[in-house]
Amino acid sequence: MMIKRRLAFLLPLLLALPLAAHAQAYPAKPVHVIVPFAPGGPADVVARVLGQEFTEILGQPFVVENKVGAAGNIGVDLIAKAAPDGYTLGIVPVGNIAVNPSLFPALPYKASELQPVAMLATVENVLVVNAAVPAKSVKELLALARQKPGSLSFASPGAGSQAHLAGELMALDADLQLIHVPYKGIGPALNDVVGGQVTMMFGSMSAVLPHVKSGKLRALGVASLKRSATMPELPTIAEHGLPGFEAVSWYALMAPAATPKAVVDRLNAESARVLAKPEMKEKFAVLGLEPGSGTPQQIVATIQTETARWADVIKKKNIKPE
Repeated sequence: MMIKRRLAFLLPLLLALPLAAHAQAYPAKPVHVIVPFAPGGPADVVARVLGQEFTEILGQPFVVENKVGAAGNIGVDLIAKAAPDGYTLGIVPVGNIAVNPSLFPALPYKASELQPVAMLATVENVLVVNAAVPAKSVKELLALARQKPGSLSFASPGAGSQAHLAGELMALDADLQLIHVPYKGIGPALNDVVGGQVTMMFGSMSAVLPHVKSGKLRALGVASLKRSATMPELPTIAEHGLPGFEAVSWYALMAPAATPKAVVDRLNAESARVLAKPEMKEKFAVLGLEPGSGTPQQIVATIQTETARWADVIKKKNIKPE
């Protein structure tokens, strides 16, 4: 009986030894970090900054590889289908894991094939209007839209983009009739809001702030549940118009499902230490990003919430990919 008890006590420890040894030995060779978008964008910059830090901390090269195409779906599929050994990671934005499964009828990957590792960055999205629009607040804008149903328009860089979904979510929550005007990219969309051809749009802080400072655009609210550190005087949309409104973009570090938990936990802990550095916050601020945080389990919960939110918007608005 005593031997059985000792075995029962030792068995969990013995089983944990291979995982602990794997985590201590990891990484023993270069790690590939897949970015499903072209070089130069936020996902690419985040990957390269993090990769450089990890290379110095963990002693092996973290090599960034850009695998573009199909709105990021090609690169994300490569992450999902890679060997689950910790040597292939990737940067996955909210759109590819919480939006595209509802937007695209047949994705090459499933969300269940990806293991969240760390929330790397969130994007401060702001609702802006052309300076000639009489509304000075979110409440005034909603009132104006109700007075003139179907006369106000909002721009986006394309159907199914975060800016498009945010506009449709606002229309649903406030029971508005708004006209969606899609463009091929954020630049043309922003230009037409600045020029007055379109009433409003949701855009990242880094994209819209120069036009707000020049007086060509007016910022009405931040599309997150907390105020922006960049513009703390700007209220959230939830505060001044639509309680609970949230349309946040983010980038997460992910691995193939079944990647050893010890490796995931170590990468999460190292990410947290890197993202807490003051110099990282400064680098991210230039891109209009805020360093992320949270455990893998918390990221899973976020994905579930976001998936349900955007699936509802896509269904009710019958949104189709371009």
